[in-house]
Amino acid sequence: MVVSTSSFVLCPGPAEHPARMGLLALALLLAVRLLSTQASPSPRSFQVDYERNCFLKDGVPFRYISGSIHYARVPRPAWRDRLLKMHMSGLSTVQVYVPWNYHEMLPGVYDFTGNRDLEAFLDLTAELGLLVILRPGPYICAEWEMGGLPAWLLWKPDIILRSSDPAYLAAVDSWLHVLLPKIKPHLYQHGGNIISVQVENEYGSYYACDYGYLRHLLGSFRALLGSEVLLFTTDSTRAEELRCGTLQGLYATIDFGPGSNVTELFDAQRRVEPKGPLVNSEYYTGWLDYWGEAHASTSAAWVAQGLEDILQLGASVNMYMFHGGTNFAYWSGADYKDQYKPVTTSYDYDAPLSEAGDPTEKLFAIRMVISKFQPLPVGPMPPATPKYAYGWVALRKYADLLDVLDVLCPSGPIQSQFPLTFEAIKQAHGFVLYRTQLPRDIPDPATLSAPPHSICDRGYVMLHKEYQGMLERDGQMTLRVTGKAGDTLDMLLENMGRISFGANVSDFKGLLGNVSLDSIPLNNWLIYPLAIDTAVQQGWPHAAMPKSSSRGRAGPAFYTGTFETPGIAWDTFVKFPGWSKGQLWINGFNLGRYWTHRGPQQTLFVPGSVLHVGCPNNITVLELEGAPLTPLLLFLDRPLFNRTLSHSISATE
Repeated sequence: MVVSTSSFVLCPGPAEHPARMGLLALALLLAVRLLSTQASPSPRSFQVDYERNCFLKDGVPFRYISGSIHYARVPRPAWRDRLLKMHMSGLSTVQVYVPWNYHEMLPGVYDFTGNRDLEAFLDLTAELGLLVILRPGPYICAEWEMGGLPAWLLWKPDIILRSSDPAYLAAVDSWLHVLLPKIKPHLYQHGGNIISVQVENEYGSYYACDYGYLRHLLGSFRALLGSEVLLFTTDSTRAEELRCGTLQGLYATIDFGPGSNVTELFDAQRRVEPKGPLVNSEYYTGWLDYWGEAHASTSAAWVAQGLEDILQLGASVNMYMFHGGTNFAYWSGADYKDQYKPVTTSYDYDAPLSEAGDPTEKLFAIRMVISKFQPLPVGPMPPATPKYAYGWVALRKYADLLDVLDVLCPSGPIQSQFPLTFEAIKQAHGFVLYRTQLPRDIPDPATLSAPPHSICDRGYVMLHKEYQGMLERDGQMTLRVTGKAGDTLDMLLENMGRISFGANVSDFKGLLGNVSLDSIPLNNWLIYPLAIDTAVQQGWPHAAMPKSSSRGRAGPAFYTGTFETPGIAWDTFVKFPGWSKGQLWINGFNLGRYWTHRGPQQTLFVPGSVLHVGCPNNITVLELEGAPLTPLLLFLDRPLFNRTLSHSISATE
């Protein structure tokens, strides 16, 4: 395949030989072509040319250089900035996931407004001259909560996700009949800028290997999007995954990162697609972070060299991620590799555009490589957005969580003989409180325990309203307690994110088994589904009178404070010196989880768009384990990533 100096890749093909044609015949041919072009322009099309091993865009050979961006991880006011920087990097295309659970949080209740306005995002990409590769799932992985599948699917406990299970297919069909008609007008063939659509995602890595499921999806996509749109799959280069993840009628692409023999890896694609363009749909520019592990980083030179090797072969490529963004609120997922591994709030990914959207050394290295294969857009790269270090902000304790259950659960508790999961009480994210009473006096320490894998994912234990400690999935599963008959035992269960990749994404949350005291199961539970976000978004606790109760600094409690911005609201980063673990809201916006004790992430990104100018910015913190003696937050103009559990943190840094 020949690499040109434009965005087109010239594919080898049959040539016309003017010497064999008379001059008159040649002139007539050219005239006919000119007239036909003027009379009836070729319809818009994007296709695979299996003879010349390339894509055809409007009948002309085409190769895309793309980058991934997730609108759900980027505040809407920043969409234009990020996309413009991607365009100025030399990309012709962006790749976009659609998280099902972000748009249908309850069955049949759809939200495509505000930050969820997919069509507005697509319109913006078109305005900036970018093509789109759309990945609507229904499963996307993306290190997103439950891989994009809605938690309410698990209301049917025996459902078999990502399979031909009728219950699952019925939910998928309902969703696709809402989503795909929105997408159809944006297809390239209909005047839009979506050149291809992925069906499912990395299905070969899933245990089910259900071809009937893939065939069902293929039929649905064809029925709702038409026969002309290019549909494709993506899988790793492993033979077994390509066997289970590919299907006739779906163009098979692969994914791999830098540091490998590119020619050998594309040989894997050739085993399932002997003809057609070479495509790496996920070329990894970095990697994600897990709580408790070191911050992942990949050298710019390594990534640039791998990209150049791919482009030298004439292949199309999408860089995952080009801009990672942030897992705001509770949207971060988890992996399961020997143990449960929750993903950090930051999805910086060590990507070419940082979490805050700033160009990095890696971006300019990639841009230099792209310039060898096609012209770059004229003009400068937009600069990094301004950051501001607002400094120290003092907080005060508002109330222990146990003292505000009337606000957080206004409908009151659910009574049950034994614990119920989040899914059984129809709570998707966040926190649920489980309450019972000690059945007898315990003068000597007794063992409070739960069966293996039944704490999902962290349980904060209070006895007689005093914090006792924490039980953790794949971690500490017992506590020693004393008390009197009738003492209240509370367990606050935290969902740290459902598994997004692995053998089975049916990841139930809460107490999945009976909690025992010296091996005797406890019963007669009151279960409180907590609507913390609803309360905070309605102005609580800043609009309420402070509580007088304050039993100390240990255990789940709310802290509040305010700060003002000097004239303009810049992006910033907030650090939690001396804090343990919890959740942060500013002006009712859930910025995500912090976990100072685990790391590596030590700051949360605060977009300037969530801040107010001219009036106080309300801070609400839910600290789960224990706040510092002097509760302060520190607003910085830079992030701190690479710190782990074993590294001490200076409170003045």
